[in-house]
Amino acid sequence: MSDARFTRALLADNSLPMCDEARDLWVKDLQNPLRVWLLPLLRVTQTLTLHVIYYLKRLIFLQFSAHRPLQWTINFFLKWFVTPEANALILRHMWIESQVLNFIVRNSRRRERVQEVGLAPEGIDDMMRDNFIHHDRELFRVLAELGDTADEAWPRPAGEVDFSALQPIRYRLGPRRWTQRIDFETAHELFKTTFCLLLRADEYEAALNSLQFDQSMCRRVGAILGDPHLDQLAYNRFPLVLHHTNAVSERFVYHGVTLEHLYAYLTAAAARAARGGAGA
Repeated sequence: MSDARFTRALLADNSLPMCDEARDLWVKDLQNPLRVWLLPLLRVTQTLTLHVIYYLKRLIFLQFSAHRPLQWTINFFLKWFVTPEANALILRHMWIESQVLNFIVRNSRRRERVQEVGLAPEGIDDMMRDNFIHHDRELFRVLAELGDTADEAWPRPAGEVDFSALQPIRYRLGPRRWTQRIDFETAHELFKTTFCLLLRADEYEAALNSLQFDQSMCRRVGAILGDPHLDQLAYNRFPLVLHHTNAVSERFVYHGVTLEHLYAYLTAAAARAARGGAGA
């Protein structure tokens, strides 16, 4: 992405909510020169490999998974080969989804019965504990425990919305290594086959379809705040429609962008509420 006019437009366009830090990280990530030739190549080779592994694992009677080796491999790759900008986006995402889910919990009638999400890795090594598997499982757990939304008192009165789940995102990155060249989307293309290989077939399918709950999170936040159009931020939609291996990296990127948009929308709403309270 070398057209300076396009870059300036991306940085200036704030019609969609996005924190300045996140926007700068995304635009810098998009300018990675490896995307020009490596990403298209991997989309072909890794997608073919993924399809083979995916269907073989579904046919094997004895299933296996290796969560810790999977996360260790991911962490090693992130620290040595993925750019700091992409690592920052990954760490931000873990914090953001936890905070969005906790915002929903704290504004639900079932808040006393639903345990909040505590995944907030400050560094890559912390992801041995706060890892991607737990990230997906916590999403499923919270949505299951929240249950039916029909009896929720949504939208909540403006002065009663609890924004306390939104906290500053803290993360640390080591010094940039000369080997750290791979952007966010290319990194996912490289690792999608490893995910499939080292997870059981049902675990991998659940991970693929966890992205479809983006619409559900947006709708719940919109219902709390009285914004019926907030689900338009979500590209991944309709969890009952199961997805498999097609366009998984693209849907993963949309998942990250959607949560960044949703977080920025919430922080802006919290700031307005604070100004309103101060003015009162």
